[in-house]
Amino acid sequence: MLDLAADLVPLLEAGVPVAAVTVTGVVRSAPRGVGATLAVTRDARVIGSISGGCVESDAVMLGLDALRTGQVRRARFGFTDDGTVTPISAGLACGGAVDVVAYPIDPAAVLPALADARAGAEATLHLDLDGDGLDLHRPAAPRLVILGAGEHAAALCRLGSAAGFAVTVCDDWALLVTPDRFPEAVELVVAAPHEFLTRLPSPDARTAVCVLTHDERLDVPALRAALRLPVGFVGAMGARATVARRATLLRAAGVSEAELSRLHSPLGLDLGGASAEETALSVIAEIVASRNAADARPLREVNGARLHSAGIHAAAPDDASLSCAVRTA
Repeated sequence: MLDLAADLVPLLEAGVPVAAVTVTGVVRSAPRGVGATLAVTRDARVIGSISGGCVESDAVMLGLDALRTGQVRRARFGFTDDGTVTPISAGLACGGAVDVVAYPIDPAAVLPALADARAGAEATLHLDLDGDGLDLHRPAAPRLVILGAGEHAAALCRLGSAAGFAVTVCDDWALLVTPDRFPEAVELVVAAPHEFLTRLPSPDARTAVCVLTHDERLDVPALRAALRLPVGFVGAMGARATVARRATLLRAAGVSEAELSRLHSPLGLDLGGASAEETALSVIAEIVASRNAADARPLREVNGARLHSAGIHAAAPDDASLSCAVRTA
């Protein structure tokens, strides 16, 4: 549920009744792991997923029933131990089954934790379902710091947020750093980028810094500051001639060869796109590939062991865990 915070908080604050269906157990294999949650409103608006499509219709019906009755509902979706499909559900394409619990969401109980998750902070949520405890935990979202607030930055903010990053946008021009231009950002900062980086709280290996200022007077000091932080990724946009000139200026500014070797520039994977959105997609793809030490090959060229370690049909997502004492079917 915590990964649905951006959509759930406005609904719950507006008084819209919502039910959640959460995976509490996986048998053999499933597209999503324990903790995956789908939410549904009375008019059957669906938020999130528990299977990527295989059993969503049954999950929605179970959630609507919990919403209608105000009662907790439990079920198993998918294949039974003998390989047959349970009567109430379609089978999971991967041949497994999931145990789920459906329950009406109590806004008073969940909004504080959802607000933390929406802001990209670590969040923990305990639910009491008919005497059974359900504990959901979400580590803080990885951070994406975008320096520069042009059109490419706006596209990168949209895609970065959709990919699960808590996005900060910084620029020294207040006219550009506005909520209207960056509604998905969790933080907007009006400051010189290099000065902001000197006070960046708790930079770590899950922090990515992208310099999109397109101005050597700003991007050289910003990159010098970023390359000296313990962040996991530093990138900068620019044509190859710009990249070469900027490298010369960075060396002249005291940046060492070891520091310079950390710089991803030109920024992004070669996807062949040209629009701001396509460029943003290539940037997010490079950040994710770098974070996972992946070579960004097509999945058809990757063996099964690598697929599992990359999170394809893995038992549980990297950014969520669930421990529970909920009785399942």
